[in-house]
Amino acid sequence: MIVATVTDVHGQARALEAFAGVFEAADVVVVAGDVTNFGRRREAAEVIEAIRRRNPLALAVPGNCDYPEVDAYLDEQDIGLHGMSRVLDGVAFIGLGGSLPCPGRTPGEVEEPELAALLKAAAEGIDPALPCVLVCHQPPRDTALDIVGNGMHVGSRSVRDFILTREPLVCFCGHIHEAAGRDALGRTQLLNPGPARGGGYAWAEIGRRDGAPGLVRCGLGQAPGIAF
Repeated sequence: MIVATVTDVHGQARALEAFAGVFEAADVVVVAGDVTNFGRRREAAEVIEAIRRRNPLALAVPGNCDYPEVDAYLDEQDIGLHGMSRVLDGVAFIGLGGSLPCPGRTPGEVEEPELAALLKAAAEGIDPALPCVLVCHQPPRDTALDIVGNGMHVGSRSVRDFILTREPLVCFCGHIHEAAGRDALGRTQLLNPGPARGGGYAWAEIGRRDGAPGLVRCGLGQAPGIAF
């Protein structure tokens, strides 16, 4: 299975045309939050339909710049992952939207206790033997992906704890635009492709490795090139 991920689209559906080949080559396309830029249902639909024109199988979590009706739209379209999980071809996708409180108020902010509760609820009932992918807008604390411009780490301790406990194969995240890149936490690969307007995407190939389901390879790419 090839998973392609974009994040922080911020309603710029036209920017997704650059990813046409990437989306078409993937088995599933994931949006790791901020589908809109403080937009509503119509803006979310424009973004999701821009993806579905290239790949009918998409999954998404809302970000802190998405109003609750965006999350409702994703659920209605049967692609929402916020506080939920879905199993595709033997791979569990666990999702967490929103972010911790920001310096400026945004509609999708969540405190640490709620983030922890949502992650727990999302993972309930998932067979621990299944390989899993974590899709979260908020990056884990104390990694290369949660550093803002002044050098501070602003990630979530709840997300970090979940990763160290559950050990997903890969975690796709976003939110911190200036922290695009790659890191690892325990056995989990962490990928933030940066805002979609910059042409960055993340990807992972999940298959059988040493006789068991696992992460074959993963990385970051730049549209219109295909790295996988």
